Amino acid sequence: MSSPHRGSAYFARSQITLVRIIWMAVAAVLALMTIFPLLWMVSIAFKPAAETFSSNLIPGAPTFDNFIYVLTGVPFLRFMFNSLFVSAAVTIIALFFHSMAGYALARLRFPGRELIFLTIFSTFLVSLPVIIVPLFIIVKWLGMLNSYAGLIIPAIFNAFGIFLLRQYYLSIPREMEEAALMDGASYWRIYWNIILPLSRPILSALAILFFLANWNSFLWPLTITSDSKLWMVQVGIANFKSQYAAAWNYMMAASTIVAIPTLALFVIFQRQIINSIKTSGLK
Repeated sequence: MSSPHRGSAYFARSQITLVRIIWMAVAAVLALMTIFPLLWMVSIAFKPAAETFSSNLIPGAPTFDNFIYVLTGVPFLRFMFNSLFVSAAVTIIALFFHSMAGYALARLRFPGRELIFLTIFSTFLVSLPVIIVPLFIIVKWLGMLNSYAGLIIPAIFNAFGIFLLRQYYLSIPREMEEAALMDGASYWRIYWNIILPLSRPILSALAILFFLANWNSFLWPLTITSDSKLWMVQVGIANFKSQYAAAWNYMMAASTIVAIPTLALFVIFQRQIINSIKTSGLK
């Protein structure tokens, strides 16, 4: 005969197994809901125009004509270059200034430090559509419409980056800075020779996040660029609909090309992104 304790232990293990199965089923459903639109996008990208609205996921007659047309029939490579240039410039400049701001707010003591931090943090509550009209007026007044400066400079400031770096710098032991100050090092030298090398994990993760955010930006580039030579990829894709009478096969081919770098970056660096959020003090 089996003891009551053994039976209760078996029942508890069965409950745990059932809960795990339920959570795995929920995760599988959510993963399928996330992946299915991407699969449908790739499917349409390989379909000929006559087969675009067919319900089959696997194309009956796969073709590369959509990709060839996107890369040769329209200046899509120019759009790709614009997005790459703007995203890289914003990322590099933002990381430099955000790291300095985060270090100052975390380590230096000066009047109004907490008020400045709270003011920066409060901008989380303000989305781009709310300020896009006054921002457009300012950019127009500065003469930066239809220019790379208009695409880059307003996108540099990001309260999330400053907040994340400040939280990370608060976790760095002060003993290293105190020893450097005793040796006569200035705050700039401490920042450049000690803080920045220790910040490589968080800076790498932020670089990926900033790059992807600007690579996928649409509203601001659409607002300030009327010259097609300055269009970024998302604006270029949107114009397929008006120029080519909703050519969904071309739009999906272009979207597939644009999605490849973002998916590759996330797959390669997902561990760095997760670890940076863990070490930054966010729960």
